[in-house]
Amino acid sequence: MTDVVSVKDVTFAYGETPAVSDVTLSIEEGDFLGLIGPNGSGKTTLLHLMLGLLAPDSGRVELFGEPVDEFTDGERIGYVSQKATSGGGGMPVTVRESVTMGRFAHAGHSRLDEDDRAAVSEAMETVGISGLADRRIGRLSGGQRQRAYIARALASEADLLALDEPTVGVDAESRDAFYALLDSLNESGITIVLIEHDIGVVTDRADRIACINTELFHHGDVDSFVESDALAEAYGATGQVVHHDH
Repeated sequence: MTDVVSVKDVTFAYGETPAVSDVTLSIEEGDFLGLIGPNGSGKTTLLHLMLGLLAPDSGRVELFGEPVDEFTDGERIGYVSQKATSGGGGMPVTVRESVTMGRFAHAGHSRLDEDDRAAVSEAMETVGISGLADRRIGRLSGGQRQRAYIARALASEADLLALDEPTVGVDAESRDAFYALLDSLNESGITIVLIEHDIGVVTDRADRIACINTELFHHGDVDSFVESDALAEAYGATGQVVHHDH
């Protein structure tokens, strides 16, 4: 099976400050990977390297079996950044218009057709925002806006969904519903990479864990992570796993 993401001996620094040091890991099709680490540990930097938003100083990154700097099938990737639930609504577009943007890569220079419109409607239905189709993005709550951005990724028929602390500022009820949605999407075959500061949520939801603090302290299944010393090594004495009752 071709890895969705392959990171080999990757190092990256901001000037003289190392952010990621000699990291090697792979993400297989259908994985739900939780990427954890303390603040400033390089999580977002590593995710950006995986997606080709940053170029490594050394090492190699591949997406769907291709060098990341040569990868051109951007519609296969859905990315929800830390800003998805904050502000972010400056553009005067509706939810439907925002989700429709996910179809542009498929339509190319052609007009959107009936199949494109059906894909947009299905994506909104899947994430539960059909009733918000005509609302302005800027007038949605953080949780609703987050779902709209995921719907856009689904409309593009993304195979990989990457989320960087997507529940910041979202209330507990919306957060639980959001993670239930991610579970459903993962069960349907979408590969997920999630950065989340709540370690308990990650260990409850993900099936694999990557724990980083500049260097990689663990990459494997949840049980082996819980049984390892990776949490203490990466976080120091403050790290602990708290499981949540969803």
